[in-house]
Amino acid sequence: MPENILFVCVENAGRSQMAEAFFRKFAPKQFNVSSAGTIPSLQLNPIVIQVMREIGIDMENQKPKLLSNLMIENSSKTVNMGCMDKESCPSLFVKDVFDWNISDPKEKPLEEVRIIRDKIKFEVMNLIKTLEG
Repeated sequence: MPENILFVCVENAGRSQMAEAFFRKFAPKQFNVSSAGTIPSLQLNPIVIQVMREIGIDMENQKPKLLSNLMIENSSKTVNMGCMDKESCPSLFVKDVFDWNISDPKEKPLEEVRIIRDKIKFEVMNLIKTLEG
């Protein structure tokens, strides 16, 4: 039975989508991965798509998704990317959540989004190591 890994944030337009893409690329196949947001945006952040494309990950067809109780119940591990808006913060709704406290790339310049991307990759690779070990 595969383990379900869930990455959550508010809009599901940047951080959690990048984490899902990295996990999908680097994790062993015994894991299922998804991402969602408490108040999903209509589309992914275009700069996020751009910085991921720079490192060979195509997110053009990814769409923000609404976080559901079923997603939470079915996840083995849930990672909250960090919150700016406490009223809609996913960690308020999810028990036993990892909180990475990563800055939101929304309205940030390209260079800062690259730094956020690299931090997310680092965290995802560490998570994969702990899940395998």
